[in-house]
Amino acid sequence: MKAIRRFTVRTVVPEQISALPRLAMNLRWSWHLPTRKLFESLDPQLWEAAQSDPLAMLASISREQLAELAADPAVVARVEEADRSLTRYLQEPRWYQGLGDGAPQTIAYFSPEFGITEVLPQYSGGLGILAGDHLKSASDLGVPLIGVGLLYQAGYFKQSLSRDAWQQETYPLLDPDALPLTLLREEDGSRIQISLPLPEGRQLRAQIWRADVGRVPLLLLDSNVAENDDAARGVTDRLYGGGGDHRLAQELLLGMGGVRALRIHARLTGTPAPEVFHTNEGHAGFLGIERIRELMDPAITAHPLSFSEALAAGRASTVFTTHTPVPAGIDRFPRSMIRHFFAGGLAPGVPVEEILALGAENYEGGDPAVFNMAVMGLRLAQRANGVAKLHGVVSREMFSGLWHGFDHDDVPITSVTNGVHVPTWVDPQLAELATEHFGADVLDGPDWAKIYDIGDAELWALRQRLRAALVTDARHRLRASWKERGAADAQLGWTDSALDPDVLTIGFARRVPTYKRLTLMLRDPARLKALLLHPEHPIQLVIAGKSHPADDAGKKMIQDLVQFTDDPKVRHRIVFLPNYDIAMARTLFPGCDVWLNNPLRPLEACGTSGMKAAINGSLNLSVMDGWWDELYDGENGWAIPTANQGTSDEERDDIESAALYELLETQVAPRFYGGSVADAAGAAGPSQVSGDGPPSHWISMIKHTISQLGPAVSADRMVQEYVRRLYRPAAEAGRAVRAEDYAGTRELAAWIRRVRAAWGGVRVEHVESHGLADEPQIGEALQVRALVQLAGLRPEDVTVNVVYGRAEESDELSDTRILDLDSVSELGSGRYQFAADMVIDRSGSFGYGVRVLPRHPALATPAELGLIATS
Repeated sequence: MKAIRRFTVRTVVPEQISALPRLAMNLRWSWHLPTRKLFESLDPQLWEAAQSDPLAMLASISREQLAELAADPAVVARVEEADRSLTRYLQEPRWYQGLGDGAPQTIAYFSPEFGITEVLPQYSGGLGILAGDHLKSASDLGVPLIGVGLLYQAGYFKQSLSRDAWQQETYPLLDPDALPLTLLREEDGSRIQISLPLPEGRQLRAQIWRADVGRVPLLLLDSNVAENDDAARGVTDRLYGGGGDHRLAQELLLGMGGVRALRIHARLTGTPAPEVFHTNEGHAGFLGIERIRELMDPAITAHPLSFSEALAAGRASTVFTTHTPVPAGIDRFPRSMIRHFFAGGLAPGVPVEEILALGAENYEGGDPAVFNMAVMGLRLAQRANGVAKLHGVVSREMFSGLWHGFDHDDVPITSVTNGVHVPTWVDPQLAELATEHFGADVLDGPDWAKIYDIGDAELWALRQRLRAALVTDARHRLRASWKERGAADAQLGWTDSALDPDVLTIGFARRVPTYKRLTLMLRDPARLKALLLHPEHPIQLVIAGKSHPADDAGKKMIQDLVQFTDDPKVRHRIVFLPNYDIAMARTLFPGCDVWLNNPLRPLEACGTSGMKAAINGSLNLSVMDGWWDELYDGENGWAIPTANQGTSDEERDDIESAALYELLETQVAPRFYGGSVADAAGAAGPSQVSGDGPPSHWISMIKHTISQLGPAVSADRMVQEYVRRLYRPAAEAGRAVRAEDYAGTRELAAWIRRVRAAWGGVRVEHVESHGLADEPQIGEALQVRALVQLAGLRPEDVTVNVVYGRAEESDELSDTRILDLDSVSELGSGRYQFAADMVIDRSGSFGYGVRVLPRHPALATPAELGLIATS
């Protein structure tokens, strides 16, 4: 018989150890090793059975055992110390508190997924893990962030394989009452709900759960409430599930509902209203529409703003981060669908045509029938960024249509390279080794260069232990996977010896879209087999990853790979582990000697999995894409060469797979086994790894990797960059436009209207220069004068500058610099002369051009409005 109702009963804990539920409910335990060790020490077997989930463990522990623990003075003392540690962590000033009053009081961070811990499975891949790491580092630094997302009833899917190696998906339902979540309630105990109107008079209601991520609250909206109809209850059924209108409803709830949840949370807690809104990818873009609605609503605002004024006010304090390197990765909806939803009163008072214009692809190559979420995100944010330097370049090119006439370098999308939360991803054994040598605060702003103080033999012994732990875990997972595929125990004895703890171990784990090229390693199966079975320096591969349920091409890649790994000749050297998640990653990253990444360049936005491997002493073997493009230095791993642009797909994969094999054969494997790269044939075999001493060059690369990449790939560095470069300027801009009852906003919006109306008549009529000799030399001055028609605008409304640099054969300028033409003379009839002296600062082919841009102190960049006039 099935239960007609299911609920979770919370354990009553004795007073002496009453802090245990508090420690279990704050997700700081997921990265705070002492707290995890405390729970494990209470009952190691129960801790393992509960899959390292403190709340599940407390729900399983008996009253008698709790009484015994409460009677043990040593246990009570450890619990009390852990409770004091959490209190200090939550209350003491940290890095952010030293920034002064100008720093934002509260920052709202919206994301469709958050990867905090496997206990709260609300993530699918890198975007969610990045969001989780962002929250954790914000907590460690004391940044007053509030996360906003959705609570998916089934999270992301669990992955298994069929007998023929086809990916299978299951969606086990979650019980929120069994998760480290608290339901937001009014003072009288009643559940709080937000509500959004839907077409046909329907309502989408959602309750709000709160997870505590250290100091950072995370608000998760849940539509599975009795007051909803079946379709509305299913809006938050699963991450990235459903079709068009279902996905749109999710994103409306995340963006618009998320803003409403923030207002309720501020009312309940007294938390200051957010001064900055950060949109992590376009999925949450509708938050900007809700903020515009608030500013236009006379029931909320004493002096309501017009649409253009509300847009200007909202943009000033909004940051948009794009993670997408390809147009196909962006959510796009039919314009008719957007119109249908908003015609029902989702944003009363906000003109639907203005909403549609925000997501319009009204640029060359755009589709006039679709509404683009990333385009809307960019138009609703005054500041935008990609997630690596190369990704910033890709993003500026990809979205250049929004800034027609601008060089790609001038498109106002900057970059903040992603990072990883070090305490979460550094293996406990490495953390303990560092603590033993350098002190207990090693994970709180560590001095990464101290890795050089650890002896080679000690560091190598640690790497061997980490590799052995991975082999043990992989064998267990491999056996379980084969059993799910229908194999009997009697057929699986070989799994006990699959993989070898003394063999060079290469990891590859990530989502499986086609551009990440999971099967590039299979391009020449015979050559891969030779590498796996090499008699002197073999390699072994541990591979994991999920394909989106609707991506049959990705699933076919997994099937092809798994069918190769099924071969009895190589299955002890190459394994695929299903259901890649945070729990698997914590063993996989530290246990691999090399982390492989071979996407199509430049389609990897960042690739943080390689960062997680690096902070554990793994070396990267990667295409020069994502973060590796900016941080590879020749001694922290290897760069896989890429084919020339324009090469066919087939030829490109042949070239790049051959380069991969060549590196493994002649560089990576010989160096790991202690031999000379120049004499690969004489390299020592696996016995060297187990007993003949550490390979000195390999160890030096490990130490260099940890010392150099550790601070560079830290999420603390990333969050500090966001605060300094984006959050603080956004907060200051937001304060400026709100000043004196939005007087600054009204003035800015009026100025923008005036400039846009006049800009069609703005032009550079003539440019002349004087002062150069017949044979110019470096250091000579050239006077540049530009005659500009401003069409009724004033000189203070514009910036006129000369852009100069190396002139290519096509007359395109490169390696440019900018000089403002700041001497102004009025000539009448709207015409002005702008002039300045330009010093020739280089030899060779030299050229220049003149451009006119809008200028206003409230603009973040001169390119912000997408208006330009050139000579």
